[in-house]
Amino acid sequence: MTEVRVGILMGSDSDWPKIEAVGEALDEFGVGWEANVMSAHRTPDAVAKYAAEAAGRGLKVLICAAGGAAHLGGVVAAHSTLPVIGIPVPTAELGGLDSLLSIVQMPGDVPVASVAVGMGGPRNAGLFAVQILATGDSTLAAKLVEFKKKLATKIEAKNAAFQQQLRG
Repeated sequence: MTEVRVGILMGSDSDWPKIEAVGEALDEFGVGWEANVMSAHRTPDAVAKYAAEAAGRGLKVLICAAGGAAHLGGVVAAHSTLPVIGIPVPTAELGGLDSLLSIVQMPGDVPVASVAVGMGGPRNAGLFAVQILATGDSTLAAKLVEFKKKLATKIEAKNAAFQQQLRG
């Protein structure tokens, strides 16, 4: 069984379809993860307990997905010394801009990193967690190097095909 090193929290189970790419990115690199539904406003004691105990359970990075007021990442960061990544979940009312602004307005001394609103954000949150873990894991670091090489090869192939199209 893979050691769980990343904790994913979301304010609602309805957020999972919007952010499941975070788990897929972690799976690509063989990084163990867990996911839970907890609300900064509805279950504040559970969130505080989870965050306070996360490092002791072996977690190394916490990823928090929330929409609207998006306080989950900040509350988690207030109760943990682990790196916290916030995923701004798109909302029907403001498309996620509200979530993004909440995450990026953390007060000094309570850092929460933020990823993009929309489809790229959850995947980038997973990849960012991998990059954080890779600073102390040479196997994971090597996997990241290969990943970057594959990205470059993929784009080079797309450019070659595009150039062929242009020439006709």
